[in-house]
Amino acid sequence: MSWIQRISRLSRSEKEGLYRILIPPSVYHNFGIDPLSLCNVNGEKVVRIFSPQGDRTSLVEIKLAGQDDPLYSIQLTDTNDFTQIDWDFVIVNDPSSQRFNTNVDQDGTDTLFGWASRNLEEEEKAVEAGLFPGQITKGLGLTREVIHVLEFFCRILDVKSIRLEALFYHNAITYERHDFSYFDGYAQMKRIHELFQPGQKLFNKLDNSTPFRKPEFAHTVRGRSWAIHDGILTESDDNLLEDGWESPVMYRMVGKPRGMITFPDPIY
Repeated sequence: MSWIQRISRLSRSEKEGLYRILIPPSVYHNFGIDPLSLCNVNGEKVVRIFSPQGDRTSLVEIKLAGQDDPLYSIQLTDTNDFTQIDWDFVIVNDPSSQRFNTNVDQDGTDTLFGWASRNLEEEEKAVEAGLFPGQITKGLGLTREVIHVLEFFCRILDVKSIRLEALFYHNAITYERHDFSYFDGYAQMKRIHELFQPGQKLFNKLDNSTPFRKPEFAHTVRGRSWAIHDGILTESDDNLLEDGWESPVMYRMVGKPRGMITFPDPIY
């Protein structure tokens, strides 16, 4: 039996004992959360662990009192390989940051991170505020710490590798900077970098035709990610990119990281 499913059969206290590891220590400290009781200073439980018996997926989420959006949310799923685990997503929201409604369209329908539909008005505001595609607020800069606690969790279970799909271009660049390698999508990522060089096809498409296609976006991870989110790849007239963005599949060997770099010395 795979690990997440095994853990799902434990008692609630045993599950909490394991899954509390997935919360970065700085989150406990900075937001006044007791790592044992999982409660805030008022004694309110703010950590939710979703791990129903027999399920192969688990979710750890923190919601602060009075907040609709999670402060922190991480989801893991079993794979068919018992030595590997799927890192489905991590969401980190800065509660002190301005919020943008990029997660719903004009009709109030979930945009599914902007892939099902888009709220262009809110996205334009998010761009100007320095956010990345898919964000509703700024983050807290926790990527390195999240990977550290996730690796520790995997070591306890003797899980050898962490697998994920990078939903956005900026996610893929961030993970490769943290020593993730590519199962799929390496050629796509290399080609994107090549075509954003001066004089190349994607560089030339950054013509101010939309708020997401400013010429200076060619030189930054955030700018490229917004342009790709805006559909620029399908206009590149390049055989490798003609179907648009396809989320790369990436992995990190626990204790033996080895990155594959497609954007050397990136500027975010």
